[in-house]
Amino acid sequence: MNFKKEPFFDRNSEWEDLGNGVSRQFVGYNSQIMMVIVGFEKDAIGALHQHFHSQITYVASGKFEVTVDGETRILSKGDGFFAQPNIFHGVKCLEAGQLVDAFAPFR
Repeated sequence: MNFKKEPFFDRNSEWEDLGNGVSRQFVGYNSQIMMVIVGFEKDAIGALHQHFHSQITYVASGKFEVTVDGETRILSKGDGFFAQPNIFHGVKCLEAGQLVDAFAPFR
């Protein structure tokens, strides 16, 4: 993966279709950090998974059922969660929306 060198993010940047009602838009990244906006259609799933990265997620819009380390909560705009390295986490979109994910190091 090439590092994004531009210092500014354009909200009209290209979205990547990940399938099954999920898409993403890269904000910026280097070898130490990465930020991505992930769009979800209603009922789309971010499958339960784990990785060695630390992840912080902010709910920019919509409503999500979020599971982190076996605990499930409903999160809406302005809420967020932290997934420590190697902790299982995933989401189900209850109302179409966007999550802003930050990873360290980059994924």
